[in-house]
Amino acid sequence: MDEAAALKAEDVGGKLVDVILDEESIARSTPDVEHDRAVAIYDLIEENRFQPIGLPAANYVLRLSVVEKRLVLEIRTEGGEVLVTHVLSLSPLRKVVKDYDLICQSYYEAIRHASPSQIEAIDMGRRGVHNEGSSILMERLEGKITVDMLTARRLFTLVYALHWKG
Repeated sequence: MDEAAALKAEDVGGKLVDVILDEESIARSTPDVEHDRAVAIYDLIEENRFQPIGLPAANYVLRLSVVEKRLVLEIRTEGGEVLVTHVLSLSPLRKVVKDYDLICQSYYEAIRHASPSQIEAIDMGRRGVHNEGSSILMERLEGKITVDMLTARRLFTLVYALHWKG
């Protein structure tokens, strides 16, 4: 991320105060996956910078759904009024989500059997792929919603948890 984008993200005044998953388009999953989704939402709400372009700095509610392989981000007021809806193709994220899933599987397997140095090496790779996915997500949101890198990382974690078959 260049310096101008970093400064722009620092000026973000909006914040997510809730994230709602559309149960009609996002199927329930295994208890482990549901737990990962809940943790991703909790972490995202706990600390984020989320500013829809053209809207005043405020507290926002994000409703996520997946329609025809597209991520639908419906931004609402705390009172439930729909302010804006953005639809993002998931195609640019497909490869990185798949790569992230593979490296996470390797990481969890390594925790059971590998040496600390091997685990650390896999974890560094995992974080690198996670950053790549977060950067792609930031690029996809450009001109629609301003987020900082930490928020993009947390959003990517949630997108990953939505697609993880468990």
